Amino acid sequence: MLRNFIALLLTITLASAAFAQDAATPTDDTRAATGGAPTLADIMARQNGERVPNATRELLTGDPLSAANVANQLGTLGGASDSEVYRALRFGTADVTVSTQQPAAGVLIQDRGMAWLQFREGPLLTWGGYGMLGMLGLLVLFYLIRGRIRIDGEKTGNKILRFTNIERFGHWLFAGSFILLGITGLISLFGRVALIPLFGKENFAWLAMVSKWVHNNVAWAFMLGLIMIIVMWLAHNIPNRHDLKWLAVGGGLFSKDVHPPARKFNAGQKMIFWSCVILGVSISASGLSLLFPFELPMFAKTFAIMNDTGIPALLGLGTLPEVMAPHEEMQFAQAWHAIVAFVFMIIIIAHIYLGSVGMEGAYDAMGTGEVEEQWAREHHGLWVQEMEEKERASSGAATPAE
Repeated sequence: MLRNFIALLLTITLASAAFAQDAATPTDDTRAATGGAPTLADIMARQNGERVPNATRELLTGDPLSAANVANQLGTLGGASDSEVYRALRFGTADVTVSTQQPAAGVLIQDRGMAWLQFREGPLLTWGGYGMLGMLGLLVLFYLIRGRIRIDGEKTGNKILRFTNIERFGHWLFAGSFILLGITGLISLFGRVALIPLFGKENFAWLAMVSKWVHNNVAWAFMLGLIMIIVMWLAHNIPNRHDLKWLAVGGGLFSKDVHPPARKFNAGQKMIFWSCVILGVSISASGLSLLFPFELPMFAKTFAIMNDTGIPALLGLGTLPEVMAPHEEMQFAQAWHAIVAFVFMIIIIAHIYLGSVGMEGAYDAMGTGEVEEQWAREHHGLWVQEMEEKERASSGAATPAE
């Protein structure tokens, strides 16, 4: 009997405590009740991967009246609650004083870093990888259907100087450094996803360290090679009317015995050249920003110019941010650097194919500098004519008068 009575008392006591706890729990979880702090709905939304609006919190920074009361759980610290101070730090409105004058030292919380990380580990790796694999697949399919593009006419055995030694040096400096940069960049980008599970963290650590050193230093050779090819070949890559004829028949790549007229560079090669120039300059600019952290910010100013044109609004992007934390500038630079690199690599994969196994005689142009005369007549007929006219003119000038 006594045992049953004690059990009844314990049951009533526990039930009363639970009821009192439920009664003390506020049902109003609006931001006004929390002084702008995250609500239960916000927490649940984040757990479900949903976006949580930050405008209300951002507007509540710097105002002590919006902080939680002293009697509330958060309390106040110097007229501002912990949550209010955190919001001010998060949105960059806090008055932060630091002893060091290093760039970005006053940024204690970088709010948008997670978005950059999710983009880097998600869409960037996924679409970049698919793009490269897709190009490789298309080239394999093209080879199976078209085969190697052969020299249609009878070979003469005569050689024509196509590129001088300095031209070949500039090309291979640019191409070789690009290949090294591409490999080391992919190691850094795909290391966590693909290489660490394969080789382990310790083995990947030294590989990543070497890749970083190579990437940072070979970048200077790449930029020098870029300058060289621009100086040497810019005049030869100005579009002309013959390029339209070349494009109209696809350069003869898809059918035999079709050889549109072309000078030293045909329309396809001109597209490769201008892609190298535009993408090369862009990737060099973002690379310099990464080599010298926080010293060369460029995206806030670029976005301001773009906003003035109204293009982002027309594309449905709204207004691009014109004020950024130093770390955010670096994150934009890294993301743009990687995007341009993937586009660049996809284009160069096609160029490497046509310049090697895809076309007979093409590699000789950069291998030895001399090409088969029949190959030159089929792919660069106008250029051969120009070279012959110059040779006749020079031989005629050298003939002494009778």
